[in-house]
Amino acid sequence: MEHKQLDQFPEDFLWGSASAAYQVEGAWNGDGKGVSVWDEFVRIPNKTFKGTNGNVAVDHYHRYKEDIALMAEQGLKTYRFSVAWTRIFPNGRGEINEAGLQFYKDLVDELIVHNIEPMLTLYHWDLPQALQDEYQGWESRNIIEDFTNYATTLFEAFRGKVNYWVSLNEQNIFTSLGYLMAAHPPGVTDSKRFYEVNHIANLVNASVIKKFHDMEMPGKIGPSFAYTPNYSLDSNPVNVLAAEDTEELNANFWMDVYLYGKYPIVAMKYLKDRGLAPTFEAGDEELLAAAKPDFLGINYYQSATDVFNPTDGVGLGKMNTTGKKGSSEESGTPGVSKRVENPFVERTNWDWEIDPQGLRIALRRITSRYRIPVMITENGLGEYDKLTEDNQIHDDYRINYLESHVHAIREAITDGATVLGYCTWSYTDLLSWLNGYQKRYGFVYVDRDEEEGKTMNRYKKDSYYWYQKVIAENGNNC
Repeated sequence: MEHKQLDQFPEDFLWGSASAAYQVEGAWNGDGKGVSVWDEFVRIPNKTFKGTNGNVAVDHYHRYKEDIALMAEQGLKTYRFSVAWTRIFPNGRGEINEAGLQFYKDLVDELIVHNIEPMLTLYHWDLPQALQDEYQGWESRNIIEDFTNYATTLFEAFRGKVNYWVSLNEQNIFTSLGYLMAAHPPGVTDSKRFYEVNHIANLVNASVIKKFHDMEMPGKIGPSFAYTPNYSLDSNPVNVLAAEDTEELNANFWMDVYLYGKYPIVAMKYLKDRGLAPTFEAGDEELLAAAKPDFLGINYYQSATDVFNPTDGVGLGKMNTTGKKGSSEESGTPGVSKRVENPFVERTNWDWEIDPQGLRIALRRITSRYRIPVMITENGLGEYDKLTEDNQIHDDYRINYLESHVHAIREAITDGATVLGYCTWSYTDLLSWLNGYQKRYGFVYVDRDEEEGKTMNRYKKDSYYWYQKVIAENGNNC
């Protein structure tokens, strides 16, 4: 629908930005920190771009005050960061590592001093290696107790200081890339194990949210889901059904559990018929139903366009992790759908579709289906950035991307969606997991690349000043 006039953003709208511990902190084994699965996974040859790792990352652990000062100057309202589980419990449980906990206390206090709302993510993929070794991590129900204990420790430490909590970041991504595509730890390709792991992750998420509410914690908590809305390539009913099936299996399969406490009917029938349905034990249904989140976090980067894929069609293909445009492999689920290029949108050098209207569509779908407030916990453009001789970074392409997505949010709010805030990905440049340091997302350029020995100096990009103006105007000129 077209509006003659758009609503304004709420006065308390949280203009923010985000990061993840492994991608920014460095100090991978400092001050008593334990080893995570990512600390080990990056040592495997050919898993990451040019063998990059997070040993130093962008040294946020030692430079957080400098980074927060930049946030304050920009006018940031909230900063979403994750806690490294292994800084709190080096082996996943046991004695608290007080030095690790103190780092986050100092970080939170520094944010509060600068009037920046801390938004704490409990889990952004860095599982303690000790738990992976002991009981295969997410494959064991033992993780429910260990994770809930870890979360409770943070709830107690930050009660009254942190008002926004993200339970699990992109559960659909870390489970599928870890257990279907072998691209993330633990590097497995096994559909049955994937669905079992994902179910246990659902139980962990529910346990933590229930604990938060049982403790009568002030504030709000919710998971963060990587939502890629699906479109049919055309009006051919076969392709329309393929897109519907993909939405059911790749989106509703997670969000229905988060919001309704139940798996979608069509998806579960599909899994049962193929012997892939997760194992339910006594109490699972009750736990899932008892843990409705206060908001739904959404990480939005792109949409997907689908056509029917026959049972002898393509399977999961390799992702583009090099930045060579057009190098992604064809990918799909036999008997369901395969992804094709949308002729109406542009793509990044990493073959991600640039579709701001997809964010509006995502917010509309969530509003209609779930009637829950949304926190946009990630949205951003990963691209090559060039530092000029006079230390300037002219990233008009990022400004155009972000501005079009902010406008789409405003349209969705005018449609009736409740949106609490907008966290760009990311604040500073960082380690982009498999993609190394060449894929840059930040408002702040960090002088480092795949080689060691760079200065780590911070430089404001043009997008830094653009976002500063957006925040000052509360987004109402977008």
